[in-house]
Amino acid sequence: MARTPESLGTHTADTTEIVQGDVFDRASLAAALQGVESAYYMIHSMGSKEEFEAKDREAAENFAAEAHAAGVKRIVYLGGLGDSSASLSRHLRSRHEVGRVLGETGVPVVEFRASIVIGSGSLSFEMIRALTERLPVMITPRWVRVRAQPILVSDVVEYLLAALDLPQGEGGVYEVGGADACSYGELMKEYARQRGLRRFFLSVPFLTPRLSSLWLGLVTPVYARVGRKLINSIRNPTIVTNTRARERFPDIEPASVSASIARVLHKEQESVAETRWCDAVSSAGDVAKIDRSRLGTRLMDSRSRVVSVDAARAFAPIRRIGGKRGWYFATWLWRLRGFVDLLVGGPGMRRGRRDPEHVRVGEPLDFWRVEAYEPDHRLLLRAEMKVPGRAWLEFTVEPDGTGTRIHQTAVFDPRGVFGRLYWYGISPLHWLVFAGMLRRIAKRAESEA
Repeated sequence: MARTPESLGTHTADTTEIVQGDVFDRASLAAALQGVESAYYMIHSMGSKEEFEAKDREAAENFAAEAHAAGVKRIVYLGGLGDSSASLSRHLRSRHEVGRVLGETGVPVVEFRASIVIGSGSLSFEMIRALTERLPVMITPRWVRVRAQPILVSDVVEYLLAALDLPQGEGGVYEVGGADACSYGELMKEYARQRGLRRFFLSVPFLTPRLSSLWLGLVTPVYARVGRKLINSIRNPTIVTNTRARERFPDIEPASVSASIARVLHKEQESVAETRWCDAVSSAGDVAKIDRSRLGTRLMDSRSRVVSVDAARAFAPIRRIGGKRGWYFATWLWRLRGFVDLLVGGPGMRRGRRDPEHVRVGEPLDFWRVEAYEPDHRLLLRAEMKVPGRAWLEFTVEPDGTGTRIHQTAVFDPRGVFGRLYWYGISPLHWLVFAGMLRRIAKRAESEA
């Protein structure tokens, strides 16, 4: 189930049935859950600009009610470890609350609570990896000494699948973790050892969650908004406190920390990992689609140019834009904008692009995300950098006489007066950069023909 099924692109197998659904749209859930016996719930709102606990609660209430109405026999939920009797962070408290809410309508819930998941794309693991890879000397606040019980992603999947074999009507909470408990600092040291990196740690007591999140935003894939919530939850130890999961699922033998990291690194050496931290739409906040019915209320920079080649050749430099190739004109300005974005907690330009030749809907492209893609015709990018409003950049090509016309349109939906002042204030730069970019794209299309 996805809000925008087209964004899944080639991520799914041919045998996978994809349905449209949104946990904040009860009608869509009713349709999506028809005929479903077991539903997996792995949704959170940490990337939301709003109060994520309220969003999580509403989403779970909607899903539980519609699951009950549709006759769903089991919900399998992946939540977070943490001692319920302790002073839990907002994040972990919300994770536990979601588990309770899912079961309030009477549908049996199998809730697995996990600590750090070791695997490509896991936010906590990617944060640890980035810190270790990039910083020879690390100034470490107190949270680096907090204990956790990391678990390999494939072991998590084994538990999730094993839930289907439980007797019908059986639910309950299962704490799952790997074979070892360790601190975040020890996890970093083990990662460094396996990568052959020498790293030094300097402990300091004064890095607040806000300062830590801004620091993480500069040197790791974690956006500052999500990082602050993540660090607040790290203050709580996430250790398995009972043996219920081991007793109920005796055939699952979770790997050690050392073996888990070794397996992830080996798999990544074999092929490019399919899952990356930046693929997650939630990491950048809410999804905003371009609405052409109200373009009249938005600000635009639209221009076009005719080239003497066919549509496929005219579109070739467009589908290759960004990443290491850059933006064809004043790339240093794009990179400067990306650096400023990093300073204010945005993704910056660090994400690049997955493939230098091809794009697919839903994947990140520098500080944009691909919202629509039609080969040899259209590329629509949605901005994920920090701006006072919402922005898109669209390229289309269409026949024009004996040649092809390339259209390039920047659309901005300003938020209040400041949003409009922002747009008009940087209009001279837009004129320079957008005009130069289209000119270079046209030149590249004709020179490579």
